[in-house]
Amino acid sequence: MTPEDGRLILSAIIGIALSITLIIRGRLHPFVGLLCGAFTVGLLAGLPMEETAKAVEKGAGTILGGTGLVVALGLGLGAMLQLSDGAGGLARAALRLSGIRGAPWASLCTAIVIGLPLFFETGLVLLLPIVASAAAALPHGQDDDTAKLRLMLPALSGLSVVHALVPPHPGPLLAVNALGANLGLTLLYGLIVGIPTAIIAGPLLARFTAPGVKLSPPLLEPVKADVPPPSVGRALTAVLLPVVLIAAGQAVAMLPPTVAVHFHWLGWVSDPVVALLVAVLVALPLLFGRRITDRTIQNAIWTEAMTPAGGILLAIGAGGALKQVLVTAGLSDMLVRLADGGAISPILLAWGVSVCIRLATGSATVATITTAGVMQGLVAASGVEPEWMVLAIGAGSLFFSHVNDPGFWLVKSYLGTDMPGTFRTWSIMETVVAVVGLLFVLVASSIF
Repeated sequence: MTPEDGRLILSAIIGIALSITLIIRGRLHPFVGLLCGAFTVGLLAGLPMEETAKAVEKGAGTILGGTGLVVALGLGLGAMLQLSDGAGGLARAALRLSGIRGAPWASLCTAIVIGLPLFFETGLVLLLPIVASAAAALPHGQDDDTAKLRLMLPALSGLSVVHALVPPHPGPLLAVNALGANLGLTLLYGLIVGIPTAIIAGPLLARFTAPGVKLSPPLLEPVKADVPPPSVGRALTAVLLPVVLIAAGQAVAMLPPTVAVHFHWLGWVSDPVVALLVAVLVALPLLFGRRITDRTIQNAIWTEAMTPAGGILLAIGAGGALKQVLVTAGLSDMLVRLADGGAISPILLAWGVSVCIRLATGSATVATITTAGVMQGLVAASGVEPEWMVLAIGAGSLFFSHVNDPGFWLVKSYLGTDMPGTFRTWSIMETVVAVVGLLFVLVASSIF
């Protein structure tokens, strides 16, 4: 390691530490804190101010240009499922079918299905009050805090796994684009790795972490519109449609050329933006029927969707800016040299960098964006399949959620746990997802 490498690492540490201080101590929005950290890294690493500013603009612009529409359309679909009570209907149906003994598994499966097109925060707000109500309705002797947590924690596990590992969520999708991974294979591998990871971190782990944790009443109920709830079939169609379109487009490449020529249109329909737009247009009549022309319904959908969009987009953009400054300063090249020396596996290195940025910034999406950006050169140089690098980064981005993660406070509020209880349940669960996910990635990457 050269003195310049040491200066770059020190610059990155100081810049990220400044971001943490501004966000936690200074109570600044992550957008402002991350931008300050990005400029600090550039200046301490020896980049001229003009070059640092250009890197910030390039990083934020590239990320928002490719992700803004995905975020907006995903939030819109989530708002439709929330306002129509479509997601709630799916959850209640699954819990009714499962019975008491299978309720934690039904909670996990429902979260994985519902979480496919939804942001983590949207799925959380939709599912936890429903699952808590189902737990409260359990037969006498089962309605206690442990029983509630054994239903709610699997739902959180399912939502976390699909958020970090399965496109078309913005984090995995951005990593796919940055590393040149195959979207269809990443989706498939993400499910292969994610489902057993969610089982271990959800229903199985909850048996040990839930007992003894006390709950207070839930904070809020999800907002609903005054419309008849859709059938389970219609809600399920709206949830799965974007995933099916993306997967179908990738499957066309596997067909014989004489057959594939008749399905070339699936190539552009499977683009994540187009797939989500089609899903939104189809979901409107499926979930709201003739009320789709009602101005109050349309206003409610996009007001509900856009309320969180600003903060999400700003944080993602600032994460892209920090990533680009680190790349411009030479961190990516330094990591390539480190991996070329055989000191550490590229998959482990990607996971470790993602863990560090997650702990520092509190954002899984920012950790994924930043790590994927600085790992581009390493993927090309190491020969590791980029799909596994995407999943390793996604797993690391969940490691130990704590007080600088907005999701920590949201989960605390909706679970009704105190601080120690939130660390014992949520923070440990996220750490298990990160570690077990990495282990499955290492095993699966050696098999496939």
